[in-house]
Amino acid sequence: MTLSEFFRGHPRFALAFSGGTDSSYLLYAAVKAGCEVRPYFLRSQLQPAFELEDAERLCADLGARLTVLEIDALKNESVAQNGPERCYFCKKSLFGVLRERASSDGFTVLCDGTNASDDVSDRPGYRALREYGVLSPLRLCGLTKADVRRLSREAGLFTAFKPSYACLATRVRTGERLTPETLKKIEAAEGALFSLGYADLRVRVSENRALLQLPEDQLKRAGDEWKDLERLLLQYFDDARLDETPRNSD
Repeated sequence: MTLSEFFRGHPRFALAFSGGTDSSYLLYAAVKAGCEVRPYFLRSQLQPAFELEDAERLCADLGARLTVLEIDALKNESVAQNGPERCYFCKKSLFGVLRERASSDGFTVLCDGTNASDDVSDRPGYRALREYGVLSPLRLCGLTKADVRRLSREAGLFTAFKPSYACLATRVRTGERLTPETLKKIEAAEGALFSLGYADLRVRVSENRALLQLPEDQLKRAGDEWKDLERLLLQYFDDARLDETPRNSD
């Protein structure tokens, strides 16, 4: 099945829209195909502010009407406890709100941007999506992450080069409670590092100690600048270290 065929069979749907590479291309392709698609951004403590900014920018470029749903993800105790199934409970909460709102807006079909490269066998959150009947057009059509980036470049989308960015909860050690304060510190620390020109990074946190993870091509620079980076991180955390092992994508 091609995306064109999917769109012919589903000309009207709601899209869980993160502003990332995958959902951005899916929105672009749906708009280009003439679909009636409504993007919804699920805003919670788990997303940094720049994700919403990117989502708003892309929707403005495409002339798509963006709906922002404000959700207190940590209100769900199963999410706040940050156990191994956190992502499942989080997706259940978020997509429950999305399904209710989309239904009230007249949309009965829900889609997301999962692609064919995503290993859904190891993703509790994807199980929640299946339970809600959420469709993943990119995955159904066999489009990998590399395909999506290539097609996005051809379409001139700024999101073509955007690194993958897992939610802030993934920075906190499993089993360690999630708090708004910890998530805000992680967002602020990563934002400060982005402003210095570092990219595709993670600030992992456990018991208020930070571990900075970077791709291989940024490690030497970080080592040379470590004293400055350490001072930056110690503004937010009690201790800071640089992981000398190159970071792999989430």
